[in-house]
Amino acid sequence: MEVDSKPEEAKTVDAAPATTAPPTVAEKLKAVVSLVEKSVKAKDTRLLIGRLLRQTASVRKQLKSTNVKDFLRATLPADLDARSFLISSVEQAASTAMDADGEATTSPACEATTVIPEVELYAYLIVLLFLCDGKHFQLAKAVADNAVARVGAFNRRTLDVIAARVYFYYGLAYEMTGEQASIRSALLALHRTAVLRHDAVGQETLINLLLRNYLHDNLYDQAEKFRSKAQKSDQFRSGQQYCRYLYYLGRIRTIQLEYTEAKDCLQQALRRAPTIAHGFRITASKWLILVRLLLGEIPDRTEFAQPGMSSALQPYFEVTQSVKAGDTLAFKQVADKFSSVFLADRTHNLITRLHQNVIRIGLRRINLAYSRIGLNEIAAKLHLASAEDAEYIVAKAIRDGGIDAVIDHEGGFVSSRERVDVYSTCEPQAAFHARIAFCLDLHNEAIKAMRFEPDAHRRKAESTEALQERLAAEQELAKALEEDDGDDF
Repeated sequence: MEVDSKPEEAKTVDAAPATTAPPTVAEKLKAVVSLVEKSVKAKDTRLLIGRLLRQTASVRKQLKSTNVKDFLRATLPADLDARSFLISSVEQAASTAMDADGEATTSPACEATTVIPEVELYAYLIVLLFLCDGKHFQLAKAVADNAVARVGAFNRRTLDVIAARVYFYYGLAYEMTGEQASIRSALLALHRTAVLRHDAVGQETLINLLLRNYLHDNLYDQAEKFRSKAQKSDQFRSGQQYCRYLYYLGRIRTIQLEYTEAKDCLQQALRRAPTIAHGFRITASKWLILVRLLLGEIPDRTEFAQPGMSSALQPYFEVTQSVKAGDTLAFKQVADKFSSVFLADRTHNLITRLHQNVIRIGLRRINLAYSRIGLNEIAAKLHLASAEDAEYIVAKAIRDGGIDAVIDHEGGFVSSRERVDVYSTCEPQAAFHARIAFCLDLHNEAIKAMRFEPDAHRRKAESTEALQERLAAEQELAKALEEDDGDDF
């Protein structure tokens, strides 16, 4: 039986599918400039907040001296003073760092004779990013001074977003050079101007910069006075800036001995912070752990084993273990061992306060273990100087309700009373009340976050195409806010 076999058709096999080359740094920066021009023309600042910050963050790590200089030559007119100043600053940074970016590229010169202020300030921002990432803070300081002076020459709401980023790196450059106190009055003047101009983005950024400036020099009273008279916390529009505000407020409340409110603020800051902001989350976690210990709570072991945070939180884990055991000697050894770490973290003052909590916990354990014990033995177990000191501490603990006991001054001992069932007291009610209050606060914050635009009632009259365009823009804005830059934390 013969089988008809047809000749196979010739097939052309593609060697490899055609792939589009990824956009270069120059193309990305050019796209951002066109976005800025489009936003200014449409007077839509919401577009700037989302896409500009996201696209700038994506190109930030690829910035080299040659790329930045080519961008400046292609964007700024040749007769603009800012162009020569920015190019010279980049060249100084490249020569100082012996930057080898490869051969210089030939970029087209700017044909325009004028440039809008938003594009000019964006060029300043790109140079500030390049200098700060390269740790050229002295040069960044000079560039930031010129940028802030240039921002003050205009009163345009389309400049607010870029100006806020310029303010941030202005404060960072002076902080890294140790001269943050010299710009405190300038920041206050900028904040006052932002309030008068109803610049919401600038107000949020400048509030946090001023709080950080005050706290850096341990000026907690001045920070609280400024905070109480500045913009209210529920008016923050940026989640990133609100996280910083909650963290600074938590630190202020901790120093003021208002531990309950400090715990709430620090917990909210950690819950709102992006997962990629490791440095911010570690710093906030350190303060939250100490605040909980000062409140008499013991954090779970899992809080110290979070990914990327276990090594940084190891000193605070050992402090927690010594506090939980009520061992004053072990606590003193841990405090001495990691004293340099606590000084660098600015938490040594809280560690000193914890010593009384360790004594109180140790005394409570002794009260539960012994029905009757001498004051000398209590002093020996708690490593106190004398039985008289132990008597004072026991008397204060009895008065505060920490232990239920009676002191026999003539016999020199302490008699513990019979333990009462905890469920016959009000402690379970207080615990449930705290949990319910936390859930209600979370619910209220979620309700406040559901903001509606002023023209929401007019959307029924929109056409189908306009509705689709608006929905696409809102989805893009939501995506931008979710991918908000966390490196600045």
